Amino acid sequence: MQSNQKAHSASDSFRELLDSLSTEQRCNQELLSSLGFALRSFTNLHRFLELVPVVASRLVGVEGALLVPFQADGRLWREQIQALPFDQNQELLRQIASLEGGLSIGFGSDPTQLVDLDRLVQRHMSKANIFATSLVARGKQRGRLYVFDTQGAVSLSEVHRRHLQLVADLAGVAIENDQTLQEIRRHESVDRQLSIGAEIQAQLLPDRCPEIEGVQLAARCRPAFQVGGDYYDFMSTRPELIGKTREKGRWALVIGDVMGKGVPAGLLMTMLRGMLRAEVLSGLPPDRILHDLNQLAQVDLEHSHRFITLFYSDFDPCTRRLRYANAAHNPPLLWRAEQRSISRLDAPGLLIGLQFDANYGCGSITLEPGDVLLYYTDGVTEAPGIAGDRFDEPRLIKSLEESCRNGLGAQEILNKLFARLDHFVGIDHQLEDDASMVLLKVNDELTLPIIE
Repeated sequence: MQSNQKAHSASDSFRELLDSLSTEQRCNQELLSSLGFALRSFTNLHRFLELVPVVASRLVGVEGALLVPFQADGRLWREQIQALPFDQNQELLRQIASLEGGLSIGFGSDPTQLVDLDRLVQRHMSKANIFATSLVARGKQRGRLYVFDTQGAVSLSEVHRRHLQLVADLAGVAIENDQTLQEIRRHESVDRQLSIGAEIQAQLLPDRCPEIEGVQLAARCRPAFQVGGDYYDFMSTRPELIGKTREKGRWALVIGDVMGKGVPAGLLMTMLRGMLRAEVLSGLPPDRILHDLNQLAQVDLEHSHRFITLFYSDFDPCTRRLRYANAAHNPPLLWRAEQRSISRLDAPGLLIGLQFDANYGCGSITLEPGDVLLYYTDGVTEAPGIAGDRFDEPRLIKSLEESCRNGLGAQEILNKLFARLDHFVGIDHQLEDDASMVLLKVNDELTLPIIE
């Protein structure tokens, strides 16, 4: 009898082991497939490269990963260096960015320089176990990928090594594709967007901002030649209310972007808009709304091989409480009038459509009189200047800070930001991607309504 029980127990354990291995294999296949889909559909290299450390670390079950890409001429591409976890590797990123020789042409093709780079990473993580591999595309070094773990040894199976090399190869192809695309853009003019695509996108965006008690709203989308997937919206969570009662009710404020351009991106955002408006009526908190939206949109996005970034928030004028969740969108910028400083609003969360069972974090803040909140799409920070550099977030923060310090209203601040962007891009130059901004300002003198 005991012998039979032992045999049965061993059989159950073996079956559980096989089930566990099958689950791990299926998860790894989904991660690699998602990265492949992103490679085929992405238009923003930075957004794609952000996924690489996440996928690499999850594939092998380690705590962190580091991606160090090279530019076309072999120099360190400092603006595109990615690390996970980001906050714990700030000093390492600073040291890599200031590495001697990193700005020299041919750095990435010099074996001696690559050894120096590997040693720098190893010195910084003296207690961590590290595995490194190269990003290679068309026989040319495009960067280095590292995975590491401070808690235990990085013991990689042959399957793990092949998976990491595949991730590195996909990243190398992404960099190669982006550099080829930039070269093409320098020799070809961008075609004027199809009128039907422009109509689709125009219908997505509100024609005016709503009246919400105690705050000012301003919003604008500056379209590029090609229709992008930019989307922003204002939705009352109690649409049956009218007049002043509606103004005092809770409002949802959302901004998003489809990875991709043209009519397909516009159609997908139209689909998402309908789903989101239905979800808003549920009254659920932002993290649950993004969770449900991700599951609802999964099949359609999977077939389109596209993903969506989305920042969802709701605002209660009676308490000035803002709740928010983020699906990998650019974190909005918050100007605190009392502290006279700017911070980012962010919460953890994956792209919509990337993973079926994705969970999202939820944050909340109380806005004070004079506070300003700026939502924006990456078409703003990625806008190319006359000199070839990007408008980037630091310039946006500086421009926002100057306007807020001068005590301007919401529409005036928005006008100033777009004027600064237009000046940077140049009057005769066209944006590569749509640039959208939504601005909320709490009235400087505000008395909270009495709740009866």
